[in-house]
Amino acid sequence: MQSMYFTEEHQLFRQSLKDFLQKEVVPHIDKWEETGTIDKFIWEKFGEMGYFGLATPEKDGGLDVDLFYTVILLEELQKINSGGFAAAIWAHTYLAMTHLNKEADEAIKKKYLEPSVAGKMVGCLCVTEPFGGSDVAGMRSTAVKKGDSYILNGSKTFITNGVYADYMIVAAKTDPTLGNKGISIFVVDRQSKGVTANKLNKLGWRASDTAELAFDNVIVPASNLMGEENKGFSYIMEHFALERLIMGINAHARSEFALEYALQYMSEREAFGKRINTFQALRHRIADLYADIDMCKEYNYSVAYRLDKGEYVVKEATISKLKSTKIADEVAYECLQFLGGYGYVEDYPMARLFRDSRLGPIGGGTSEILREIIAKMVIDKKDYKPATN
Repeated sequence: MQSMYFTEEHQLFRQSLKDFLQKEVVPHIDKWEETGTIDKFIWEKFGEMGYFGLATPEKDGGLDVDLFYTVILLEELQKINSGGFAAAIWAHTYLAMTHLNKEADEAIKKKYLEPSVAGKMVGCLCVTEPFGGSDVAGMRSTAVKKGDSYILNGSKTFITNGVYADYMIVAAKTDPTLGNKGISIFVVDRQSKGVTANKLNKLGWRASDTAELAFDNVIVPASNLMGEENKGFSYIMEHFALERLIMGINAHARSEFALEYALQYMSEREAFGKRINTFQALRHRIADLYADIDMCKEYNYSVAYRLDKGEYVVKEATISKLKSTKIADEVAYECLQFLGGYGYVEDYPMARLFRDSRLGPIGGGTSEILREIIAKMVIDKKDYKPATN
């Protein structure tokens, strides 16, 4: 492991996490994949170990450690071969909780953030809409101020943890006349009257619950506004960098797992009296895949380092997700092929990995959207700036 980024403490954390996942998570994965429901007990176990508090200040119950602890958490979650379980964990910790960490006031932190760190509450982030997709500025959900409350109406879709979450971080337009400058962020309790969820049946990420949510005249206390009114778009854009880097890191770790498994299989499988890892055509393809993975990993580590130092890495994180998820799809495809017929059998890990990997170039901004963002920055000299509080 690269000592440039990982200390001895990091390595001890990684080994402890590996042991925890093997003992507490892996025995349940097949059941969760089959049922699409993650048992509640595991959330509190993660909380007890401090895994939900890596990016949260100590005063709010967290550990407040550097970003490479998060890198390790993401990498090891990918190597238990359940993209859905991994997504449920990081969507709670780095989508919902990121907004609580950055924009919530002390009262909201006490009510939602501290229980989230402990694994006693689970959150989800609600931005994407049925008609909007990656077009955040085009969202139709509204939150109209009425006395000491906002009246929330609208719908969201493709929301990870959306069915079973205890609270939702919801983006809605508080001033539709301002376009993307009229969006605000709220924390909404799951038990609020007028909230309904429909569970989506997905190709992959089977263990996680993904929802289409509807909000019908939901009364949200004005005190549940996060940050400043009409600043929501800036908050969302700022945190997109972390989300995209997370998906890039997920992709390189998933690719490593796939290639390691394929190499183990190929070292044991024989054809025509020879182990198949001795055939030159396969060896050279493996060399190409390994090189691609390693380039993605090194790039992602460098972006994580810069983000941890406080740099605004929107372009770099966008590149991370675009390239790493593309490579991950290629690796999953090739590694399934290396296994031949066994790669197509659900009893082997490659079929699930292949299905889970396909979400990479879609979720958190499609590859097409990411290319346009990069083009705007490189060709049009568009300069994205962080939100100012």
